[in-house]
Amino acid sequence: MILITGASGFIGSAVACELNRQGITDLIVCDRFRSNEKWKNLLGMKFTRFIQRAELFDFLTESPQAKDIRAIIHLGACTNTTEEDMDYLLVNNVNFSIFLCQWALTHNVRFIYASSAAVYGDGSQGFSDSDDLTPQLRPLNKYGFSKLMFDVWVLNNKLSDKIAGLRYFNVFGPNEYHKEEMASVIFRSFPQVDSQGKIRLFESHRPEVAHGEQARDFIYIQEAVDITLFMLNNAGVNGIFNAGTGRSHTFNELAKAMFEGLGKKPVIEYFPMPEELRARYQYATRADMARLRRAGYPEKEDLFAESVQRYVKEYLAPGNRYFNEVS
Repeated sequence: MILITGASGFIGSAVACELNRQGITDLIVCDRFRSNEKWKNLLGMKFTRFIQRAELFDFLTESPQAKDIRAIIHLGACTNTTEEDMDYLLVNNVNFSIFLCQWALTHNVRFIYASSAAVYGDGSQGFSDSDDLTPQLRPLNKYGFSKLMFDVWVLNNKLSDKIAGLRYFNVFGPNEYHKEEMASVIFRSFPQVDSQGKIRLFESHRPEVAHGEQARDFIYIQEAVDITLFMLNNAGVNGIFNAGTGRSHTFNELAKAMFEGLGKKPVIEYFPMPEELRARYQYATRADMARLRRAGYPEKEDLFAESVQRYVKEYLAPGNRYFNEVS
């Protein structure tokens, strides 16, 4: 069996769906729903058992079924980059991860976990996933710090040769619909692009960067899933890895791809970034993918524009279809 935490979330549900497509249904899925709509991400999925997050520790320590787990894909976390309660982040993103990791190692279970590109802060130290650089990183928000804390715990306890961590960059695609303000610019902007024929992007507040030329390493959900399952299927590949594309694309490029997906002429408006975000805003990200390439994961063709257009045409335009509804 494979245990997936955060299984009804964005990446977690897509990973579960892809495993189903491969004929793997012996899944234990774990999450907590609260009042949002992410339960819809699991519609049509095949799995053995659902475990509510608050019951997971008891399940692992008391249930005979736990002995059948061969891998944990730990994607459950607070992913709100504006979360201000550091104690909450410590409990959910650090201590919870430590417990799962220790349990997995004790029981000889493959452990793969989600870190984040947020650990790189403003990018002034680059985006290398070198272990030597990790303790020097300075995230811009508490969420990024919580992810860095677990990465550092892994390194301090000399576990990087025993488990796999993935620093996901800017993932976009179906099943992110429940994320509200944490969803991609594509999803949040689509209603305006579709109905009004325009998109609004942040102005740049750096003179060397033109409006809309802020850039990200955008990675489509399918490739994020492919990288995750590469780790699952290659138990000898361990360490903390960037999970991006190794390329940057601007928000202007993203906007143009959205309009092309709808067959419309691009109309882009720029508005001031809120002052509270300016000091902790990443102007450019680009994953250094050398480590993952050396581990055997192949470089993929640059399909950024095509992926944006696919997301728009096949999922958003028909009404927010889900990952498991399009092969």
